[in-house]
Amino acid sequence: MKFKLALYATLIWGGAIYAQTIEVCNSCELSSLKSAIAIAKDFDTIRVQKGTYKEHNIVVDKPLTIVGVSYPVIDGELKGGIITITSDNVTVDGLFIINVGTSYTEDYAAIRVKRSKNFVIKNLVLEKLFFGIYIEKSSYGRVFHNKIIGDAVAEYNSGNGIQLWHSNHIEIEYNYVEHVRDGIYLEFSDDCLIKNNVSAENLRYGLHFMFSNNDVYQDNTFENNGAGVAVMFSKHIKMLNNTFKENWGTASYGLLLKEINDAEIIGNTFEENTIGINIEGSNRIKYKNNNFINNGWAIKVRGACYTNSITENNFLYNSFDIAYNSKVNDNIFDKNYWSNYTGYDLDKDGIGDVPYRPVKLFSYIVNRTPETIILLRSMFIDLINFSEKVSPVFTPDNLLDHNPQIKKITW
Repeated sequence: MKFKLALYATLIWGGAIYAQTIEVCNSCELSSLKSAIAIAKDFDTIRVQKGTYKEHNIVVDKPLTIVGVSYPVIDGELKGGIITITSDNVTVDGLFIINVGTSYTEDYAAIRVKRSKNFVIKNLVLEKLFFGIYIEKSSYGRVFHNKIIGDAVAEYNSGNGIQLWHSNHIEIEYNYVEHVRDGIYLEFSDDCLIKNNVSAENLRYGLHFMFSNNDVYQDNTFENNGAGVAVMFSKHIKMLNNTFKENWGTASYGLLLKEINDAEIIGNTFEENTIGINIEGSNRIKYKNNNFINNGWAIKVRGACYTNSITENNFLYNSFDIAYNSKVNDNIFDKNYWSNYTGYDLDKDGIGDVPYRPVKLFSYIVNRTPETIILLRSMFIDLINFSEKVSPVFTPDNLLDHNPQIKKITW
């Protein structure tokens, strides 16, 4: 095995030694990217000079580095996909790609990667697209510092900004995605890192996971999307230090969890969302050090959620802190700060002497009859909440934070 790896490294190194640079420009002998790829040898570099090149269905079938100088425009003229990578060890850097074709049977993309390893896609600007970057059955790649701007109006005739399908060990970092269907979409894609991206103003989700495991997304911003992030039918997902902001709508939320197990949600900010986190059928999840600020509901638990821990979070000025539609609870709520807490701390240890009950009866009523929300600020609601607090009938009697913090938690 070591001999094979050494031989492979030698072949790559040897190819790199003899690599040449090929120039493409409108007045050059080679005036198209296709013609340059056709004559290039393995590990050559193709430099595309500033200008507009009307090409589509460009296939990169050998290890190459393609670099744009001053962002040359590759115009697909709405005829289909534009660049498809089918080789290992390909880098595409610094192109401005526009006018991807639209199809209801094929997923045309500005950049498509098929069965490739060790690829890099960076510093691209993609506009007027169907799909932006589509990666399928590929691994060990990096999608870095790209700007993807769609003009999606409806979900049925739009694609995703960055899509992974059956792909593993992909790093997606420092990208900006807006006005597509889903900003970033993963399906059957494991061991991926999604970091420092901004996904905003997309029709459906800023980020969407399906059947993907052992992935990490951190330090991203998901703002003003149809919904922020959906994580569905996946396990061992780490969600760290992200911002979910202004995802408003009748069916909107910062984060949707459906059939998720053994995950971590730590250090995130959920601010001004209809629902901060919407949870269904998700178990053994650790929620810690998160800020829930000015949401309609901070956390809405729809059922079949067991053995979760919600500890050391700040719940600040939400209309409802927790909504819970079951009378059975084995989840832990402990050491959180609740801005609605009105208890006292006589021994001055920073912990409230009276446990806090975060589920209000009115939240239960609104879940069943949404129209009652118009009564939110009435004195009548204060009375029914107080009666449920004294003698719980509709909400779990053991859903309490026994150690509510008196001061906002800082980390």
